[in-house]
Amino acid sequence: MAEVIAQDKQGGKQKKKLIRVDMTPMVDLGFLLITFFMFTTNFTKPNVMDLGLPAKDPNPNPIDRPVIGDKNQVTFILGKDNRVFYHQSNETDLNSGNLKETDFSGVKISKIISEAYKNAPKPENFTVIVKPTDEANYKNFVDILDNIAISKKEKYGITDIKPWEKKVYTELIK
Repeated sequence: MAEVIAQDKQGGKQKKKLIRVDMTPMVDLGFLLITFFMFTTNFTKPNVMDLGLPAKDPNPNPIDRPVIGDKNQVTFILGKDNRVFYHQSNETDLNSGNLKETDFSGVKISKIISEAYKNAPKPENFTVIVKPTDEANYKNFVDILDNIAISKKEKYGITDIKPWEKKVYTELIK
């Protein structure tokens, strides 16, 4: 461990004894401690939501796929300032009266999804559509996905807002 080097006595001035500490065992001990704590501590597990995304469709022209009707879906538009709008309308029916506003407080969004599901003509094809605008923030997007998971609806889509929806949306936020 430590060596003490003593020199022979010589005449004259007495020199100090040099003490040299060997640090090799300390390095080994340090690595042992690091590996011990690495193996005994729990690494933080990532808190992520499982997104089941569909595989790439080999047939780009869907002929036999069911068309989702207006009453078989609910569309959420995520806007700026934590605002969220929803509707169950098509291009011709959508107006500022049909595009309703809600917020993320409580379970309002889950209730909206559940009500739309109850009123759906074909519940097996019911789909939730999320359309974030350019002004929407990431937290609201995660919140809406959490609400979809809470309401236990497995079919949902994420897409861009259509121009006809954008027009009605901009009328409402003015």
